[in-house]
Amino acid sequence: MDNGAWNFELNGFPRRNMLNNIVAARGILRRLAPDVLVTYNWGAIEWAAANLFPLTRHFHIEDGFGPEEADRQIPRRAWFRRLILNRHSKVILPSRNLVRIATEIWRLDPARVVYVPNGINCGRFADPADPTQRGAFRGSGLVIGTVATLRREKALGRLIEAFAVARAQHVCRLVIVGDGPERSVLEGMAANLGLSEHITFTGSLDRPERILGAFDLFAVSSDTEQMPLSILEAMAAGLPIASTAAGDIADMVAEENRPFVVEKTTAALAEAMADLLGNTGLRTRLANANRAKAITTFDESVMFKTYGQLFSGSAGKSDG
Repeated sequence: MDNGAWNFELNGFPRRNMLNNIVAARGILRRLAPDVLVTYNWGAIEWAAANLFPLTRHFHIEDGFGPEEADRQIPRRAWFRRLILNRHSKVILPSRNLVRIATEIWRLDPARVVYVPNGINCGRFADPADPTQRGAFRGSGLVIGTVATLRREKALGRLIEAFAVARAQHVCRLVIVGDGPERSVLEGMAANLGLSEHITFTGSLDRPERILGAFDLFAVSSDTEQMPLSILEAMAAGLPIASTAAGDIADMVAEENRPFVVEKTTAALAEAMADLLGNTGLRTRLANANRAKAITTFDESVMFKTYGQLFSGSAGKSDG
């Protein structure tokens, strides 16, 4: 980039001082005079409020919620989004579930809501996995894998319990990729169930494409999601998916895979995993269908083109 193309502002706004933060943010916007303001999730809502009387075009992106809003929207946040985002902003959402929340709960004008599904570099996941990965997994048999931050809303305890049920029917092992505050609890749970020798906790990996191809199926146990990138990566890697019906997952996977996106119970998830473990041909068909859909629908090139049109002002009428 040419000198001066990047300008990083570290504002360090204090928490619980919203009015002063909004005033300070508006002052920065006046000084910088950007062509476009892009805010991201609730943590940036003060900047959106600073542009309530517009100084520039504004796009607000929301891609999901923390555990405090896993089951219901916090009323004051819904009201504030309605007040701030309903005048001149465009609100970009990557999932149909978020579109529903924005229009029905936040009560945003559908004309202000733009659905832009997430995209990934599908080509990264086309190559076979590193052959050393599978040999490093504990236990034997087919490999159920997941990639997640180990937080409460991912409900990985449900996955471990479902794995115990599925393992009683098929020789298999579980690989959990990721780290987070729930790790010690989950490791203790695996030990209490006598599954430590069959479950591998890898910790965080910065190149998921190196390990996904070593899985035989991908599993998600979350209580709340919107449009998880881990599902897109698993699809691009050519994996069948067993998942709880969180967010847009049922719409994301190939049509053939939808029967294995199930209610949020241990029994339902265990049955979906066991059915896939027991049918090689089915796993292959779902894997091929998921990869084909990832390439045609969720490649990052499609997403980049849409964002480019929005930010340049050349996009057509919003999809609400």
